Amino acid sequence: MPLFLAIILFTAVVGAAGTLIAARRAVDEVPRVAGVSAVLDAVSGNIENYLLVGSDSRALGDPNTGDVGEVTGNRSDTIMVLRLDNSTDEAALLSVPRDLYIETASHTGRINSAYNDGPAALVQAVQQALALPIHHYVEIDFYGFKALVEALGGVDVCFALPTRDLNTGLDIGAPGCFLLDGTQALAYARSRHYEQLQADGQWQEDPTSDLGRSTRQRDFVNRCLQQAVAQVKINPFDTGDLVKAMGNAISIDDELDPIGAASSLRTAVDAGLATYALPVYPETINGDDVLLLSDSASVVLDFFRGAGPPPPPTS
Repeated sequence: MPLFLAIILFTAVVGAAGTLIAARRAVDEVPRVAGVSAVLDAVSGNIENYLLVGSDSRALGDPNTGDVGEVTGNRSDTIMVLRLDNSTDEAALLSVPRDLYIETASHTGRINSAYNDGPAALVQAVQQALALPIHHYVEIDFYGFKALVEALGGVDVCFALPTRDLNTGLDIGAPGCFLLDGTQALAYARSRHYEQLQADGQWQEDPTSDLGRSTRQRDFVNRCLQQAVAQVKINPFDTGDLVKAMGNAISIDDELDPIGAASSLRTAVDAGLATYALPVYPETINGDDVLLLSDSASVVLDFFRGAGPPPPPTS
């Protein structure tokens, strides 16, 4: 989700009066991900798929607190596929659960752990396990996500009950709508142990875990998008900080032009994005709780392959 926010914010601000030059300057400084272009599929039809990866790198410490601990390494904490149909200018977004268990020629285990071998390995895991062509790669780390939310001035999120996650630091003490800053938004977006205080005084954890988190992430993306578009309409010239934050937040493959991508996506964003959850079911393999593809996943995957009609959106 965080990196989809980055590319969608490019879509929201690029093309508004006074932003294109600043955006071009930001793009010139966007880091390129070495080695990933070699495994990407060539675009051969109207469908282009972007693999969007939220990287949980601990090299700089905990992204929630900034504290440096003993945890090191990289994980793909969020995986999404953005589908753009160039013949209709329509776009759709698919959430891939990080706990999805896969067995391919190059990787066996949870799909997010393929990132331990680098972005190219994760691209290949998605291509092989889901039989999805991947044409572009976009990545954001959680420090970049915090900066994007701060550049937006925070994002409003509403809570029906007091809510917390002791793992990420999410702490909402009362029902209502709150303007979340970068740190709070990160705690919300990353929450897998999402708890709400019930009328009987007991905390109840969301039993859907990663699937529930994906639903909340899609809602958060829509809120960010609406806020970004509203800000640009109010003052299209006052977007410098937002464009700079986007340029500093993302890493992309060698071939991708973010400005061109934003231009292609603009019509789709205005029309509204169809969002999908990958159909899965829980299983235990070698003592680990994982997710496996449901039979109904083929309908959704065929659509993202460009081989089938759009199913009803998930949310």
